[in-house]
Amino acid sequence: MGRLVARTLVELCITVGALIVLLTCYLLFWTNIAADQAMAGEMDRLQQQWSQDQPQVAATPGVSATPSAAASPTPVTPTAYPPGQAFAVLYIPRFGRDWRKPIVEGTGVPDLQKGIGHYTGTAEPGQAGNFALAGHRRTWGNPFNDFPLLRPGDRIYVDDGHFWYVYQLDRTPLRTLPTDVGVLDPVPPESGYTRPGSYLTLTTCDPAWGHSHRLIEWGHLVSTTPVSEGTPRGLSS
Repeated sequence: MGRLVARTLVELCITVGALIVLLTCYLLFWTNIAADQAMAGEMDRLQQQWSQDQPQVAATPGVSATPSAAASPTPVTPTAYPPGQAFAVLYIPRFGRDWRKPIVEGTGVPDLQKGIGHYTGTAEPGQAGNFALAGHRRTWGNPFNDFPLLRPGDRIYVDDGHFWYVYQLDRTPLRTLPTDVGVLDPVPPESGYTRPGSYLTLTTCDPAWGHSHRLIEWGHLVSTTPVSEGTPRGLSS
């Protein structure tokens, strides 16, 4: 009887160990492979869509805003983005010269598995209000793995196929709770901003493998230029 119990326990431990290894492989490798493929697909779809779009009327170059100024007017009339589809591309040079990810409408599980999610109901790129984004820190491509490296003065670039929107970060990341939904307000209370403007909010999980807290970063719009004028200097250099 004792041998049977011991054998059963050994087999159970082996089974559990095998499951743990499979789960680890899934989280560390397969989710990243699947995410890379999904993001590449969204990027290809965006490029095809943009190549078919009719030329837009160019906005006045150099539209800018400051943290204390009212938000600058945006050249494109806001339209609702299709849920689960990419509508722009995000560039964060701090994360690497070649770092770029599609921005997908929505922050549900399927959305964040194929890009950076846009909080539905928050502002659109360059619009007055708070353009808020979320991304995984680990798994599914690890897009925001280097989030703690962000620093004041870093530039964030958004390309929607018609215009380049450039934001500048204004602080180091703030650690807060998932229930702190005020970080998505048009003028987030903890951001340091005191007046309406065109703001950017980036969010991710903290710690890297947990969900107990969130890391938040804020920035303000500094320029809006047509894509016909070329890639912004800070991104192309």
